Amino acid sequence: MRIPPRIATLGGIAALASTLLVGGVTATATAAPTAVGSICYSRLPVQAHDTLDLIDAGGPFPYPQDGGVFQNREGILPSQSTGYYHEYTVKTPGSSTRGARRIVTGNKTNEDYYTADHYASFSLVNYSC
Repeated sequence: MRIPPRIATLGGIAALASTLLVGGVTATATAAPTAVGSICYSRLPVQAHDTLDLIDAGGPFPYPQDGGVFQNREGILPSQSTGYYHEYTVKTPGSSTRGARRIVTGNKTNEDYYTADHYASFSLVNYSC
């Protein structure tokens, strides 16, 4: 199994996993719980694998919006400063538009999230299963 270089640090993964536990210890009393699930890399659609390969290669990307800053307006992903998250299209076979599927990447701990429903929910990509 290929593990992208951006997630090669185990410490970053462990820190991220600990922040995503629902009902876990929070840093402050006002921290909002995250609504992020998990998905095994092997269970992603083949088009998501293609997108992750393009991200690792630095492009070229099929859509001009790919690589743009993801604002996290829905507030589902952990709160970060503007510019932390970037989004990429996951092609949807048979769709004449970009469709609803995306990979959203984070900079600091190099996490990857998959959404199949245009940001209504996210799953953290688990590369170890």
